[in-house]
Amino acid sequence: TYLAVERKVAASTQNQALSALLFLYTRVLEKEVQFNAMRAQMPERIPVVLSLQEVCALFDQIPVGPKRLMAGLLYGAGMRVMECCRIRVKDLDFDRLQITIRDGKGEKDRMVPMPIKLIRHLRKQKNFVKKQHADDVASGAGWVWLPYAFGNKHPNAGRNHMWQYLFPSRNIIRDKRPREIDGRLVDQTHQLRRHHVHENGLQKTIRRAAAEAGIDKRVTCHTLRHSFATHLLESGTDIRTIQELLGHANLETTMIYTHVSSLGATGVMSPLDRL
Repeated sequence: TYLAVERKVAASTQNQALSALLFLYTRVLEKEVQFNAMRAQMPERIPVVLSLQEVCALFDQIPVGPKRLMAGLLYGAGMRVMECCRIRVKDLDFDRLQITIRDGKGEKDRMVPMPIKLIRHLRKQKNFVKKQHADDVASGAGWVWLPYAFGNKHPNAGRNHMWQYLFPSRNIIRDKRPREIDGRLVDQTHQLRRHHVHENGLQKTIRRAAAEAGIDKRVTCHTLRHSFATHLLESGTDIRTIQELLGHANLETTMIYTHVSSLGATGVMSPLDRL
């Protein structure tokens, strides 16, 4: 209550503090406790959406290269920023023009469309990764992190080209974490690995591009995902199709875009314009 009334913190901060207290008493101290407090209700925010002209202006300020390709995937396929960073070579399907998103929010897989305008750039990036991986293998590196216990089942898969990240990091690191086999921690692998790029680099690039384009909105990577959904809705795409593309578990989450679409509340004509 002090956090909410005196400090006037956000609802998420208040709920985090309440959860921490409950965890302390129930799990650590193992005591029953009664709190005379309610969880704060999260405010409903209207997402920031760019117009088509603003999207074009934003892309014009992003230099040609991997960062621009990643921004194109955020807007063209509605990806979350970490979903884009974690794309592997094997997730690209050029024949069916789709990209597989692995372990998205809620550990759910889904398929998203591959923008036709990005096919040439995706092929170029894939060839770059293939050559870089061959050089890494020749130098004794070439390993990559594998999900869950897949590395124990297929120990050599981490050096396979198809498992490499489509947007790899510049640096190679040595894995010093102990492995877990049959519930036991064993020696370190000391594999020389190349992880994916850090998401902060793309965030900074998009913020800088928005400022240079003169866009007077708070533009982030997620803004491009919001714009993807809104522009699809305005073009007549079914709301449930958009729900599947975004990976939303609840249709109500997707319905928020009807409030910013020209087909929703802003689609009506103001009575002042009739005078």
